[in-house]
Amino acid sequence: MTTTTQTTVAPPQIQAIHDSAYIPRGTVTTKLQFYNAPADGSKPFNYVETPPEGQPQRNYGDTDLPVAIHDIRGQEPSFNIDTNAFTALTTSPSAEKSFTDDASIKENYYPEVKSLLLKHVPGAQRILLFDHTIRRATGNRNPVTRVHIDQTVKSATARVHHHLPDEAEELLKDRVRIINVWRPLNGPVQATPLAFADSTTVKDEDLIGIEHRYPDRTGETAAVQHRDEKWHYWSGMENDERLLLECYDSVKGGRVPHTAFVDPRSPEGGKQRESIEVRALVFG
Repeated sequence: MTTTTQTTVAPPQIQAIHDSAYIPRGTVTTKLQFYNAPADGSKPFNYVETPPEGQPQRNYGDTDLPVAIHDIRGQEPSFNIDTNAFTALTTSPSAEKSFTDDASIKENYYPEVKSLLLKHVPGAQRILLFDHTIRRATGNRNPVTRVHIDQTVKSATARVHHHLPDEAEELLKDRVRIINVWRPLNGPVQATPLAFADSTTVKDEDLIGIEHRYPDRTGETAAVQHRDEKWHYWSGMENDERLLLECYDSVKGGRVPHTAFVDPRSPEGGKQRESIEVRALVFG
């Protein structure tokens, strides 16, 4: 009788452990933070600034659940904003370089964003950019690691009334979309990339309106309960690449949950992600 000795080969160590230039790619399974309802069944809320005495900052929690996040690198044409509520694009280098001064960003970068949306969003006729957020790990706006959608039907309608009060009623008779334009500032992205769910896999009953309470007004975003939604990211995004993320569409109903996520393959000593997200009302 011959005995065969099997040799177990140790799996290769992840390159990220040794190489600070490593860019994680391909499908990854990691945990995302989903909505956990208030225990008392009350309306969920979040105070954007310091809450009134005796009130918590927010009255709902998070549930960390493992999901597979699929890399769209090399498959970019398979997705479009009218069907999936996101689009991946490559553009020319931006005229804005430092992204440290709001006035310069509005002068140099905003026109590029408007042109991009008019060119790549089907039917778009008019664009109003209403704000932007820069996130840097060393600043006071870190990447958000909670699954969310920036707008709901209620808050999107309120946006139109807030920014264009004299035209709102007429504008709301036609198609209105809210689209975020996201890009890195120090690509390629190695850490806390952006995950986004295909709108066609997201169910309305899993979207929960959250009151965002400011001192002078109350807005609303959507939290997400996990079910069967399919998640994606765009590995190693460069500075000339753009993600269009649709948060609201009055005609086709597109809305894309998104979140930064911790990629366990991110290299030690690699760059911490920096990014800018510009938010736009798109008419037509």
